[in-house]
Amino acid sequence: MLPVAVLVYDALSGALGANPIQRATLQTGLLTLALLVLSLACTPLRLLTGWTWPARIRKTLGLLGFGYAALHFLIYLFDHGFDLTLMTEDVLKRPFVTAGFTALLLLVPLALTSTPRAVKRLGFQRWTRLHQLAYVAVSLGALHYYWGVKKDHTPPLIYAAVIAALFLIRFLKRRPARSARAGSRAAKS
Repeated sequence: MLPVAVLVYDALSGALGANPIQRATLQTGLLTLALLVLSLACTPLRLLTGWTWPARIRKTLGLLGFGYAALHFLIYLFDHGFDLTLMTEDVLKRPFVTAGFTALLLLVPLALTSTPRAVKRLGFQRWTRLHQLAYVAVSLGALHYYWGVKKDHTPPLIYAAVIAALFLIRFLKRRPARSARAGSRAAKS
């Protein structure tokens, strides 16, 4: 949780600049997106390299991403005086807030079902389908970032390109395996 400690230190020492809430919101949002992208990069990295260690850190990265998303949202609520009516109006009125809020809502069941007990309770196939919401959530996170930027859209577009590349690698690497399994099933019949 070092980034939180740095954020707190910066806040206490006045190093967050003229608009500390905006800076804290941006920092936690960027960290959220980076952690979620890294968690999604684990499987393509394993598929490309054969390394197994990325799978062991994927859950940690995803949970850290969720934690920072929750902190990002809490800072947003703080900035709006914890007024849920105002927040609801903002979510309904501003598309970039809608995208971010929806992404956070999609991450909640993923965080709640990240335990071995949840996998056992849901069954591996249902758990896997549920956790595919991570792809939708990270895509919405990138869209939230893109829509929230007022001038230079290069950084959010880089995130979107990385996410698209990860999806493409996953699709291309898994597709032959599915075709081969389908062919072997047909041969057995």
